[in-house]
Amino acid sequence: MGIADDDIDQLRSVVSIVDTVQHYVALKRVGRNWVGLCPFHAEKSPSFNVREETGRYKCFGCDKGGDVFTFVQEIEHTDFPGAVEHLAAKAGMSLTYTSTGQSKERARRKRLTEVMADAVEWYHDRLLHHPDARAARDYLRARGLHGDVARRFQLGWAPDDWDRLARDLGRPADLLGEVGLAFRNRRNRMQDSFRARVMFPIFSESGEALAFGGRVLPGSDDPAKYKNSSETPIYSKSRTLYGLNWAKQEASKVDQVVVCEGYTDVIGFHQAGVARAVATCGTALTEDHVRLLKRYATRVVLSFDADAAGQSAAERFYEWEEKHQVEVSVASLPAGRDPGDLALSDPTALAAAVDSPVPFLGFRLQRTLGTRRLDSPEQRARSAEEAMAVVNEHPNPNVRKLYAGEVAARVGLPVGDLVGLAERGVRRPRVEVRAPRRGRPMENAEFAALVLLVQEWDSIAEWLIEPLFFDDANRMAFLALAGAGDLDGALEIAPPEARDVLERAAVADLDLDATVEARTLIGAAARRELSLRTQRIDAASIEEDRAAKLDVMALDDADPQRASAAAEALLGWLHRRTEERSADDGGNGPPG
Repeated sequence: MGIADDDIDQLRSVVSIVDTVQHYVALKRVGRNWVGLCPFHAEKSPSFNVREETGRYKCFGCDKGGDVFTFVQEIEHTDFPGAVEHLAAKAGMSLTYTSTGQSKERARRKRLTEVMADAVEWYHDRLLHHPDARAARDYLRARGLHGDVARRFQLGWAPDDWDRLARDLGRPADLLGEVGLAFRNRRNRMQDSFRARVMFPIFSESGEALAFGGRVLPGSDDPAKYKNSSETPIYSKSRTLYGLNWAKQEASKVDQVVVCEGYTDVIGFHQAGVARAVATCGTALTEDHVRLLKRYATRVVLSFDADAAGQSAAERFYEWEEKHQVEVSVASLPAGRDPGDLALSDPTALAAAVDSPVPFLGFRLQRTLGTRRLDSPEQRARSAEEAMAVVNEHPNPNVRKLYAGEVAARVGLPVGDLVGLAERGVRRPRVEVRAPRRGRPMENAEFAALVLLVQEWDSIAEWLIEPLFFDDANRMAFLALAGAGDLDGALEIAPPEARDVLERAAVADLDLDATVEARTLIGAAARRELSLRTQRIDAASIEEDRAAKLDVMALDDADPQRASAAAEALLGWLHRRTEERSADDGGNGPPG
């Protein structure tokens, strides 16, 4: 399809590029140019220049530039014909198409969207000014949706009348029926599709009116609380997102879009200053939705119960992440609070919920492990099995292995055991809990290090790594502290045996020297590791082990710099040996 060149030239001559840009960017006259902050990249000093005389724009920060058509294509994420049509509609100019068939199709679509635009205006005016909408206005005010919000989102009211809209619009019956605004009843009369409902108009990403969502008022005896437009030639639920026309600009700037369940949730996010929220229109999130969102952002934050659909939904999300190169995460909303309500009571918390979302797999793990007790070996094993079944739904083995480590820390099992399950991708994993390793008193070098870590973190934290801890309970206590960063957080996530260690460490009254304890612990771990390597026969291993033995001896050197260097070298050696053994054993970890 093409648009007549004469029409394009005429449109270029009558449209002001400065006026067009100023709909999106605050411009200030500087000499012959108009200057502002670039809408296509983040900047603090304005480098975006527009000149009316030449009809061109140029950003000296990101190097984007072009004419008024290029600008609309970039800012509206549309093609050239779409940009021309957008500007022509603003200018009130009719276009001539060079392909007759497609011209008729475009013209038909335009007539349908014009009917919907008339309906949006009619419903909106009814809400703002008509006496029969008083209850609707009161309801919206009670939800925090005052007049300015109703105007911004063009909310409306469908009166409880058989055919008021159909009669007032005066549009042909076939057009009203085709867009779902009215239908012929058994008396062969046109009847309004929406009655006694607050109306939420649904627009295309470029701002065309496509459909409606309607909600009854509290106390209504209508069993259908929500009603959405049926699918029409201009409206497909699986390819339309409520609010994208308002959200796309901020979504593009911050590379993030928030997906909600309801229209009022979207409005709530906007009220809280998060103007990048959209909602599905009575359907689950689809791949077409993801394709549409990818045009504006690669980070998709779900602000609804993302775990409700279970494994099948999870596998779709993982597939879409890989296929469309997006990141799916979940907003950290307070339990039992929806965005619309939170926007009124605590808008700061709502904004923070999407600024620190949880990766989708991490969210599912929190759900799986959050309600499980870990008081016995059997409970820990069952929790690990359920968690690893969730982890192994993910198609990426590296992602699975990383999350397996988190599960191990949470339930108090050896990391290597669960990493092995993650590598194999077992869908029904079986976990056996081995008896904890004991055989040395609590007040040993490991416990001393934990006491220092709890009571004087900075004195020893840089010297501690997981391979230093041989005792299971001590190792789990260390991992909990390292993961949480403080004692309170560690106590919340540590398994029972490790929690006991942490509680003892918190109240232990020991006279400890961090440097001495760290070197003692490193030396003990190194000697333990060397005892396992007596059968090594390759020259490289023998040479590395000889160097390690020398470093163990140097830990007691009178020169503190030499002793510190030996400790650092041994930490690196221990880390390499642990990784080497994990690879050799297929992820089964250090032997007990």
